[in-house]
Amino acid sequence: MRAIAALIVALILASCAGPSAAPSSGRVAIGSYPTSLPPTVQGRYAARAIPRDMMGQPLIADYLVIDKSERLLIAYQNGRPIRAYRRLQFGDAPAGHKRFQGDERTPEGLYTIDTRNPRSSFHLSLRISYPNRQDRAFAQQYGRSPGGDIFIHGQPTGRPGRMRGDWTDGCVALTNAEIEELWQIVPDGTPIEIRP
Repeated sequence: MRAIAALIVALILASCAGPSAAPSSGRVAIGSYPTSLPPTVQGRYAARAIPRDMMGQPLIADYLVIDKSERLLIAYQNGRPIRAYRRLQFGDAPAGHKRFQGDERTPEGLYTIDTRNPRSSFHLSLRISYPNRQDRAFAQQYGRSPGGDIFIHGQPTGRPGRMRGDWTDGCVALTNAEIEELWQIVPDGTPIEIRP
């Protein structure tokens, strides 16, 4: 029975791998991620346990891939997909790389998850390290700001249900249940690749 369950799990994970596998960036120290939702969040929302594999080991992402055209986020551990989230929501202008503040685009390229905010205006948020040096240089040559504060987050705090369509200012929105799980498995410093 365990062998059948393992085969089913392997097939499900393999089916969400996408067109190419992400490179492994090495194992992340377990002490560098939160083991539960912050107390301020636990008081308002149901805390979720950290997902575990069939051997009882925590699933901790060490690489994230967002495919904007597929509206898909895949979390990897040691080069293997461990979670996939579909139907991502972006800004009002989802196509193309973010260049300037207010363009409502989501950045493309290699970044990291550099911090988290449990008291966000949205249900939890993980900040993407945009803008990088190249993003700032590009905007500066036009005398503009590249913008910033790009997050992966849930739905607006206090609003029931899911917003329709693309509605962020360039962030990546998930359902509240999805961001609660992602919050648990993604430590600060996790590389993220955002594809067109």
